[in-house]
Amino acid sequence: MKIGNNDLNAYSKVGGTTAGTPDAGAAKAGKAGAAASSNESSKVELSNAASSLITGASADDGSFDAEKVARIASAIEKGEFKINADAIADKLIANATEMLGRTQQAH
Repeated sequence: MKIGNNDLNAYSKVGGTTAGTPDAGAAKAGKAGAAASSNESSKVELSNAASSLITGASADDGSFDAEKVARIASAIEKGEFKINADAIADKLIANATEMLGRTQQAH
């Protein structure tokens, strides 16, 4: 994990082009040597959650604390960050239990 990576759109770069640009699909199809005509296209629909991740918009619920992130990054850089394995394990179990409860309710 890198700390201080400011390239937030790195995940959207595909094959030297940026995903979502009009020529991104054409570039990929050209590289693949596809025999499809230029009139054919694919349609992709993103959920609201995915769209908000791409645009950087977030719910203003206070779930992101920039000062806390800066403190943790600083502690990691100084070698002072301590990992609490018990707390991580407890939260993983709680999240798994919550997800299992959701899937069982859906059936």
